[in-house]
Amino acid sequence: MSIDTTIAASRQDLLRPLRYLWRVPQLLLMIVLGILFSLLILSWNRQEVMQEGKEPFAHRLIRWWSRNLLRVFGLRSVRLGQPLPDSVLFVANHTSWIDIALLHSQRAACFVAKSEIASWPLVGWMAGAGGTIFHRRGSNHSLSNVMQAMVERLRGGRSVGVFPEGGTGYNGVLKVFHARIFQAALDAEVPVQPVALRFARAGRRVIDAGFREDEGFMANLVRLLGGAPMDAEVHFLLPVPASPDARRRMAELSRERIAAALEDRTA
Repeated sequence: MSIDTTIAASRQDLLRPLRYLWRVPQLLLMIVLGILFSLLILSWNRQEVMQEGKEPFAHRLIRWWSRNLLRVFGLRSVRLGQPLPDSVLFVANHTSWIDIALLHSQRAACFVAKSEIASWPLVGWMAGAGGTIFHRRGSNHSLSNVMQAMVERLRGGRSVGVFPEGGTGYNGVLKVFHARIFQAALDAEVPVQPVALRFARAGRRVIDAGFREDEGFMANLVRLLGGAPMDAEVHFLLPVPASPDARRRMAELSRERIAAALEDRTA
């Protein structure tokens, strides 16, 4: 299905107004629950780590909240493959703001996110409560601090999730992966597991579920909130072998495995 056809189909979706009537109250409820969870639980349990393969309560709570947030948007979280036990560096493709909730629906992790999010009303505070590491793009000093924080979290038993494309793509394009971010896993001596985040209906990939070109956060949120149901797949792929002298190869192999998982399967 072409992008123009997808857009035309969405315009002819007569159920969209009814979905807003049903989903907006649910979204408000999830926001209230998120605030309460952040205040009462997450803010006091940021250092909790997995013990003998068992998730702490705070991590299970994050997964529960994330799965239900996805359901509000008509997204059914589907896991394929098995995530490695903490601690691990998860590297994933990046299409929109909802990618963090999608990975969180299957495994709680600290994420690296752009520093602008920290100043967003409510969202920035909730992200901080969940252990997000904020990075100021274009600043080598900020990147050094981020790398140090990542290594500390990984050595402390927490998993960290990153988007090595350095920003969101659109129209299904998978951009080049930056290699430097893989150094954190090498320094912390933890495995790297690629994760493919894929949206689909009837098994066919939906490439415009994330940001469209020149589409902002609120426009994307409103569009998804009224959209028809679809699957939100989280593919946990084979770990990437550590290559201390070849971070670029680690980045390329991660990208290759994610690209293969994003493709539609033919019968």
